Amino acid sequence: MTKILLLEDDEVLSESLIELLESENFSITHVKNGEEAIDATFGNDFDIFLFDINVPLLNGFELLKSLRESGDRTPAIFLTALDDIASLSKGFEVGADDYIKKPFDFDELLIRIHALLKKQYNIYQNRIILGDFRFDIEKNELYRKKEFVSLPPYELKLTYLFFKNLDKTLTKEYIAQELGESQDMSLGALRVHINKLRKIGLPIATVKGIGYRLASS
Repeated sequence: MTKILLLEDDEVLSESLIELLESENFSITHVKNGEEAIDATFGNDFDIFLFDINVPLLNGFELLKSLRESGDRTPAIFLTALDDIASLSKGFEVGADDYIKKPFDFDELLIRIHALLKKQYNIYQNRIILGDFRFDIEKNELYRKKEFVSLPPYELKLTYLFFKNLDKTLTKEYIAQELGESQDMSLGALRVHINKLRKIGLPIATVKGIGYRLASS
């Protein structure tokens, strides 16, 4: 599931954004000031940052500049009422990938989010191809050749995680964290889910003592 860190101190707008984004199957972590945003990035990997600029304690410009200097390259979109050229220039200077002015159309925001996700994962036509399998990112659906593969919710989340990290070794701890499980999640239960995905043909390799990898070759 795509994870978004939302920094917005306007309660009404925040509630609307959270409702919209969760309806699109995004997982939202909402914070109201820059320091909370910094704290949220420790130990968490987000797919997209949505940052307001004029927020308490640490403004959006300072926050993103600090994150970029620390090596964080998570795609970031500024959501702001600032519409002057100087602010626009400043936003891109500190490392923003996009900039959308308030008030904005929610559909436009979704388009921009999906565009950044495609760019981030080098995904085009909204899909990742692996042999006979095709994973549709926007629809969160798996196909084998042209046939839809129905998966239980947990295994679908696991499949999304593997396709998003194709050819990367995922530790058991990372998988537990990303799927919202406790760190002491039963390794036996995880193996059961992995084996079910293998039975449908997904080439998930065991990396001894570390975790698992969905390999393209």
